[in-house]
Amino acid sequence: MATDPAELIHRAQAWLAEDPDPETRDELSKLIEAEDTDELAARFAGTLQFGTAGLRGELGAGPMRMNRSVVIRAAAGLAAYLKAQGDGSGLVVIGYDARHKSADFARDTAAVMVGAGLRAAVLPRPLPTPVLAFAIRHLGAVAGVEVTASHNPPRDNGYKVYLGDGSQIVPPADGEIAAEIAAVRSLADVPRPEAGWETLDETVLDAYLARTDAVLTPGSPRDTKVVYTPMHGVGRDTLVAAFARAGFPAPTVVAEQAEPDPDFPTVAFPNPEEPGAMDLAFATARDRGASGVDIVIANDPDADRCAVAVPAPGTPDGWRMLRGDEVGALLAAHLVSKRASGTFATTIVSSQLMSRIAAGASLPYEETLTGFKWLARVDGLRYAFEEALGYCVDPEGVRDKDGITAALLITELAAELKQSGRTLTDLLDDLALEFGLHATDQLSVRVEDLSLIADAMHRLRAQPPTALAGLSVTWADDLNRGTETLPPTDGLRYYLSGSPEAGIEAARVVVRPSGTEPKLKCYLEVVVPVASAEALPEARTKADTTLASIKADLSEAAGI
Repeated sequence: MATDPAELIHRAQAWLAEDPDPETRDELSKLIEAEDTDELAARFAGTLQFGTAGLRGELGAGPMRMNRSVVIRAAAGLAAYLKAQGDGSGLVVIGYDARHKSADFARDTAAVMVGAGLRAAVLPRPLPTPVLAFAIRHLGAVAGVEVTASHNPPRDNGYKVYLGDGSQIVPPADGEIAAEIAAVRSLADVPRPEAGWETLDETVLDAYLARTDAVLTPGSPRDTKVVYTPMHGVGRDTLVAAFARAGFPAPTVVAEQAEPDPDFPTVAFPNPEEPGAMDLAFATARDRGASGVDIVIANDPDADRCAVAVPAPGTPDGWRMLRGDEVGALLAAHLVSKRASGTFATTIVSSQLMSRIAAGASLPYEETLTGFKWLARVDGLRYAFEEALGYCVDPEGVRDKDGITAALLITELAAELKQSGRTLTDLLDDLALEFGLHATDQLSVRVEDLSLIADAMHRLRAQPPTALAGLSVTWADDLNRGTETLPPTDGLRYYLSGSPEAGIEAARVVVRPSGTEPKLKCYLEVVVPVASAEALPEARTKADTTLASIKADLSEAAGI
């Protein structure tokens, strides 16, 4: 890390000399002229690290920001890695969203690939991430790149890398690519021709849309009335086209959030899970009237996630967002009813309800570390989900989460239930009666200073809690050590005893730093046995009370 002012200025001038982007050159020139050493120190404190999520960070000049110089180096590192793997003449497919600089980063990546002797093809326009994941396998590519920061704030962008199997990179590939990126000495050493790559036409999107039909049952009911928001992202046209192909009524699109807009003007964070993000969708649904809408659906900006809300009469909004764990269980139950075969999988931070659903159907079940980069690699995978609104319902087509096909499948389920006078909420009640009420919650703390997260993890390791909400910690895993089935990761997992007196069967807590945002995330689950439908309200009250108590005790133990 450079701390000497003169050294900082020297490094910034060297970076400026090879920066190909007029905007970031101007930005950096002004910082140098102003001798703003505090800001320069932040920009030149190291390099943006390439990991299993690729790259993600704030846009701006310097090696600690997302910019064309950083992307060109990343692309050169990926190209060198592919050549070392014997794929030096293969095809790399590149997709991008509608964020600031996404199209520039995609074009730079294509130029670097062609300059390195590979072939490159760029998707025809900003499209959902699942289309890119599909295109890799469909076109027989050796790798794929998606330029997106998913649901991060407007100031961010990112660079997600897939290999030829259509799934995201995992160790050791990420480390080997990072080493190749570090070996790039100067941008002058990276050939970047002005042409030579292919811009794909709509054929690849048509092939993806044709594949989406495969997730539905021929002849199934399709009469579901949906309000939909793409959250200022790229999902609208693809989802509307998929709904039309499937024969669903055209969804009512939230007008204020319909067009792609990299500034995301109507939301603080463009993530359906964030407070307030769904307000306009709920207002649109209310305007349609109680009989005019069955469910509300949202995609995140790159449309690989899917959020679902159901009517909730008597609440201020009139609608209730389902947790990702609830949607995951609903889709699992729907696939079981379709006699799906193959392995059902989820992550260690997601609800354990699916393990019971799979066991009840005599289906194989696996848990992985957080992220679809792990879930997509499960042998014999038929269905996977993670609590953060990610669902893979067609792993042969897209080996990643896919918010378009998930939306189709949940809409089909709602239509089937509607035909028999029932709702998604009714099916959730059925699952609670059969398998126990699995209630989940999350303690999520966003920080400016990342050391606060490290401090909290250290505190929990140094003084692990022995009880939470009066429930004894019966087993604790420090996931840094790995397990028989999981590679090491920075996380802690606590299993809590039940309490017959309190009506609690069991509870579990997982604590981990977020891999994509400056957050400490704690995932809580309580299981409450339910004897009858009449007992459900009391069971939910018990679960909510216990979750709140666990959250308070855990917050105190972690010092957050």
